[in-house]
Order: sequence, then structure tokens, then C-alpha cells
Amino acid sequence: MTDALSEVLRDEWGRLLALLVAQYRRLDLAEDGLADAFEAAARTWPATGVPDNPPAWLLTTARRRITDRLRHDAVAARTVPLLVVEAGLQEEAQRVMADAGEQVRDERLRLVLLCAHPTLPPASAAALTLRLVLGVPTEDVARLFLVSPPTMAARLTRARKKIAGERFVVPSGAELESRVGVVADVAYLAFTTGYAPGSGDDVLRADVAAEAIRLVRVLRSLLPASFAGRGELDALLALMLIQHSRRDARVREGRPVLLPDQDRGRWHPEEAAEAFDLLSPLVDAPPAPYLLQALIAAEHAIAPTPEATDWPRIAARYRELEDLTGSPVVRLNRAVAVAEADGPLAGLALLDGLALPGHRLPAARAELLARAGRPAEARTAYDEAIGRCTNLAERAHLIERRQQL
Repeated sequence: MTDALSEVLRDEWGRLLALLVAQYRRLDLAEDGLADAFEAAARTWPATGVPDNPPAWLLTTARRRITDRLRHDAVAARTVPLLVVEAGLQEEAQRVMADAGEQVRDERLRLVLLCAHPTLPPASAAALTLRLVLGVPTEDVARLFLVSPPTMAARLTRARKKIAGERFVVPSGAELESRVGVVADVAYLAFTTGYAPGSGDDVLRADVAAEAIRLVRVLRSLLPASFAGRGELDALLALMLIQHSRRDARVREGRPVLLPDQDRGRWHPEEAAEAFDLLSPLVDAPPAPYLLQALIAAEHAIAPTPEATDWPRIAARYRELEDLTGSPVVRLNRAVAVAEADGPLAGLALLDGLALPGHRLPAARAELLARAGRPAEARTAYDEAIGRCTNLAERAHLIERRQQL
């Protein structure tokens, strides 16, 4: 696959799929047609060159594939209206890609709500949305859900089959409210993929994170003011805004920059201020996962310097969050906070017996071992983290940290 096609696959898959599902009202048709279009591009672009408007070329080709299939399916041809004709198809596709704007964004929300269909388990709905709407590779979705890629591939296949014939509409009333929690989790998982790419050489994907934030904003605008879960949705938006406000300080010369080393002058204070306004009415609300995470992020945002960070309060928040969720990822983050508050040995004690796939656990253990004056053990932990890390930028950072021992 050419570099140009890889870029279009990453950036345009969800947008193109949403347009096709909106037009044909069938996910199976849309996904198969778009996959055929990318396959055709992989065969022809190396010989003919990249077209002037790659997304329009793919949209045109996908529509032709779908039209051909419908013409050979008598039942579908009678029940699904064909909204395009061959004449002027390419020109019409270019106009759609140029003028869609808000329509495409709305259609992507419709696609998210389709993926959050009540017939799907929440985990399957979230995974399907990440794969279909944002084009996250199956391997990276698997990493987020702490399962193997073959297991995730099978889960995605089952989810697709379950909603293959469902209507592509935005639900209303109680049905919409029942899907909000799933969509919120989907948005946060998408946001996570933006700031922790599982593979490749990107340190972060701010565009993916921004799309996740937009999904939450649109979802909030659809909900009635009396919606019972609005507080947790507001907390989620606040959490994302605070994290996103640091995007310009997170990378330097292609390498990740840890929070204590970031130039806080490059943070976006207006986004943090919006988050504080959202959190203000929620400070005394009962503890909930997104609220606690947002309050932790706020502690970092209000500290003028790394040294001024209130680590004991952050550690206490993480303990509340761990008690609420039982998440091993939360335990890892709590250990880091406890190490800042009470020293590396206290943090290491919390990591004893913890099991997590991926490189982040051995990387955290390596950092704490180095700070505890145990360089030989730190090198071993770094070697394990480097061996597990598939993100090129993060791997280079880990190698550099190991060399500094």
C-alpha cells in the first residue's frame, strides 16, 4: 500500500464509511464497498499515480461497487433506493467531499450511535466504533481492551453481523439515553488512542483526540437538560479538554515529553478554563470514574510548576478510583502518584503482583527502580519494556532512558 493510501485510510476511513452508510442505510454494504475501493486503489495507484482528490476517488469507486452488488441482488434492488447514477459520479463525489462539512460530522455521530446499538455488549460497541468510525487498527483496539488481536478480530466480526441490517438513524428519548454511557466510553477510548498510539511512529494523534472531544460535545447537545447522566458526561468532556490542552507540549523533535518536563507556556489555558467551568458544579458530586479522573487532571493543570503539584491529593484520588473500578491501569497510575508523594519504594510496593500486557508496567517499574538506586534491576525492566513496545517514538525514548542509567 502506498504512503498516500495509508494516510487516506487513517484519516478518511470513518468519514467515507459514514457517508456510504448514510446513503445506503446498510453497514455491510458500505463497509464491503469501501474495502473494495481501497483494494482497487492499492492495485491501481502505484501504476496510474495518486488521483488529485483521493477521498473522492475512493467514494466513487465504493459507490460503483455497491451499485453493482445491488443490481445483482433483486431483493435489495427493490427495497434500497439507489441515490447515484453512473453519469457524473466522479464529479458528484468531489462535490460531496468538498461540501459535506457539518453533514459528514453528523453522519459520523449517527454511525457511532449505530455501533452503540443495544443488541451489542458495551465492549463490542466500543471496539466496533473505534474500528469503523476512526479507523483504529484492530491490533491497537485489542491493546486497549487487553485482549489478543485474533480475539478482537473475532469480536468485531460478531458485532458487525449483529447490526448488519439495523437502521441508520439517531434514536430519541429513552433509547438515546440508554446509549449515552456506551458512546461516552467509546469517545474516551478513541481519545486514548489519540494520545497513546499502539504502533507506528506517531507520538500522538491530536486529530483523533479532537474528534473524540467533538463527539462528546455533539452528544451533549442532543441530550435534554434533565438527563441524569449529564454530570458524568460533563466530567468526561472536562477530562478530555485538560488532557488535550497539553498537546503542543507533549512532543519535542519527534519524542514524547513527560509531564514534569513539559513547557507549561505551550499549554492551552482557554481549554483548561472551560474544563474548570464544567467541573465547578461537580466538585461535591458522588465519586464517579470520569469525575475522579478529571479532578486528577485538574490538579496537574492548576499547578504552576511540577514541584507545586499536590501529589498526596492525586494519590488519594487514584485510591478512590481504584476502589471504584478495580482497574489494574488505575493501580499503575496510583503507584506513580504514590512514588511522587512517598518515594519510589512505596510506588514499587503497589506494583508487586500487578499484571498488565504491553510496555507501560515494566517501563514504570524501571523508572521507579532507577530512582530507588537499583540500576541493574532497572536495566532488566527497561529491556522488558523495550521488547514489548511497538510504538517507535516511545521505544526510542525507553532506549534513551536505559542508556542514561
